[in-house]
Amino acid sequence: MMMKANPAETLEQFKQDFPVILPIRVAWGEMDAFQHVNNVSYIRYFESARIAYMEAMGMEANIKTSPVGPILGDIYCRYRRPVTYPDTLHVGTKISEINEFGFVMEYQAFSEKQNTVATLGHCKIVMIDYRSNQKVAVEGEMLDKILTLQPDLG
Repeated sequence: MMMKANPAETLEQFKQDFPVILPIRVAWGEMDAFQHVNNVSYIRYFESARIAYMEAMGMEANIKTSPVGPILGDIYCRYRRPVTYPDTLHVGTKISEINEFGFVMEYQAFSEKQNTVATLGHCKIVMIDYRSNQKVAVEGEMLDKILTLQPDLG
């Protein structure tokens, strides 16, 4: 799966490109022996941004009560620049593609310190019925909530 969009060149452009942006302060403990943020931390940043996107859709209540929900199918991360403490990353999230049983979420992590996108990523989300463990079509309320947040996908 290839990245769909080029990285933003400015923080202002970045903020226009993503409907949900989560600022994350880099913690000292996320640095590794090579004195940059460890690769595992970015997957956690993406997870936090994915949850922020679901919250922006109003899905947090549904996740606890609905028998149907999103499951991470795969995830990809491309490291463009090393990030070091201290820094604040603005992790942007959007859905770039809707498929029958899921969708592709795109991520970019914009570094304040470097004034550029340091990391890119995307993942595939599959909608699952937890009772039957079967894929479920993206439709109805879920699709409506996505299109409310990102009308350009409709």
